[in-house]
Amino acid sequence: MSGALLVLYPGSFDPVTNGHLDIIQRACRLFDRVLVAVSTQVDKRPLFSLEERLEMLREVTAPLRRQVEVEAFDGLLVHYAVNRGAKAVIRGIRAVTDFDYEFQMSLMNRRLCEELETVFLVPAEAYTYLSSSLVKEVAGLGGSVTGLVPSQVERKLEEKLASERDRRKQSGGCRDG
Repeated sequence: MSGALLVLYPGSFDPVTNGHLDIIQRACRLFDRVLVAVSTQVDKRPLFSLEERLEMLREVTAPLRRQVEVEAFDGLLVHYAVNRGAKAVIRGIRAVTDFDYEFQMSLMNRRLCEELETVFLVPAEAYTYLSSSLVKEVAGLGGSVTGLVPSQVERKLEEKLASERDRRKQSGGCRDG
């Protein structure tokens, strides 16, 4: 699709939530192509490997595959965006606290690359409180995340947390460090 307007939607997606999917679907209405860019640099130790996050995203965005690509990126987002020919970056804003951080990032990105725009999207009301961290915490403590993540992701989250619990039991419940 040469000449098509490309937007990046970067994040760690650990795991992808229905809030992320809502933003992806909204971006598809605004742009010709949406590149979901999964960061290889995650501040916290992710629950899912990069490969698992890419696989989950590809699976849940399969119905949008004519418009949506999923790939990993490393380094500065602006360098990646320029290399891929993106004209904008999509960021979801759930609350004022998100805005403060995202506004700073947007201004830094603009300083590094004046041509790259940031578009802020507000998720559907049902997802305004939703984050991957919250999903992992609730699921890890035995709570239901049904309706917060796609069903495929919910199954993978249950499997991953069960294997983590088994691993801890086998090691005697002690943590490293």
